[in-house]
Amino acid sequence: MAPIPPSTPEKIVLFDSQCNLCNGWSRLLLKYDPHCRFTLCRVQSQAGQYYLRKLGLPLQTYESVILLERQGSAFLQFHKSEAALRISAGLDGYWRYLTFLRYIPRPVRDWLYDLVARNRYRWFGRRDSCLLPSAAQKHRFLEEVSEKNPNESV
Repeated sequence: MAPIPPSTPEKIVLFDSQCNLCNGWSRLLLKYDPHCRFTLCRVQSQAGQYYLRKLGLPLQTYESVILLERQGSAFLQFHKSEAALRISAGLDGYWRYLTFLRYIPRPVRDWLYDLVARNRYRWFGRRDSCLLPSAAQKHRFLEEVSEKNPNESV
């Protein structure tokens, strides 16, 4: 856990905005999260790069969706299938029922997740540039953080 100030969003989803699959997932999240439980953060953004550095993860190679959940003055991080299932559990509609997949052992779930992650550009395509949020969706995205107080959005 890393310390964060209370102004940080409760749940931050880091995703690769050049990946068509990841963009589809983020659009689905926006549609089925009408209560705005999750804040999206493109790993290619200044904020995304900051969080990747803080987590000690590669800045140019993105192999997993990452969910950061605030716990008091710190955050917990979830990767791969666990992140996807925790996000699904927080969505409206039938998506929350995907949590039954937790009965599958994590190594098996993560192996399948890794298989898709390694092939996602080939199977679903890749954008040459990052997909940016529309004006109506901008409040759902964390794009920049202050250098003085890195976890407070600018």
